[in-house]
Amino acid sequence: MFDRSSQTLPGTGERGMASKRYVLEIDGLSKRYGRVEALDDVSLQLPMGEIWGVLGPNGSGKSTLLKCIAGLVKPDEGSIRINGLSPSRATKSVVAFVPEINTMYRWMTVAEVMSFAAAFYQDWSKERAQELMEFMRLEPGKKVGSLSKGMRARLRLILGMARDAQLVLLDEPLSGIDPASRDRIVEGIARQFDGEGRSIVLSTHAVDETERLFDTVMFLRDGHIELIGNAEELRIQRGKSINDLFKEVYA
Repeated sequence: MFDRSSQTLPGTGERGMASKRYVLEIDGLSKRYGRVEALDDVSLQLPMGEIWGVLGPNGSGKSTLLKCIAGLVKPDEGSIRINGLSPSRATKSVVAFVPEINTMYRWMTVAEVMSFAAAFYQDWSKERAQELMEFMRLEPGKKVGSLSKGMRARLRLILGMARDAQLVLLDEPLSGIDPASRDRIVEGIARQFDGEGRSIVLSTHAVDETERLFDTVMFLRDGHIELIGNAEELRIQRGKSINDLFKEVYA
């Protein structure tokens, strides 16, 4: 088992504090559901322009963490700051949350879903949405109810990535979908991430397909941080891929 007390959070050194702008800062975050500690004293600083992987098996606290950041779940202890503000109506305008579950109306067509999102979000980019829809091979006239699980996952990703949101939260975007859709989604994220003016937090246990995306990875176990660090530095230090490190952490 790893000793998280020996880990240094990325960007918390003197040089990091002076040179980086943090879009997300979390300090001592805890959340309980009855006797279950879903999150236990989680702290982190997410610089603008990075993709973070929040890794762990089911029940490790990944979804709860993202929902707290999105303002959908209220933590019991600790603080969250998005551009210096606590989660609120003001921060929702700069945060795009893509849940694991399907929240789209089954009777809507793909085009209608796009039009609905365009009217709802002021930062919606029609050009980016069109580009993503073509890349994801979604047919505008198809009804949501007729789409496969993989195609619905592709559509959910578009709803998050087509916005100009500074912080995009992707909750298990590859969960339970076919390999072709997994490849499309990972490639879609890579294509749309320009490294400037946007950060992404992606929770997953499908590490093999996603690890090439990550600047930083954070391993959660029973709601607490087991290990956190720069992905490339961890590969060099441990002499193995992030996927192999995942298997070791949760063996």
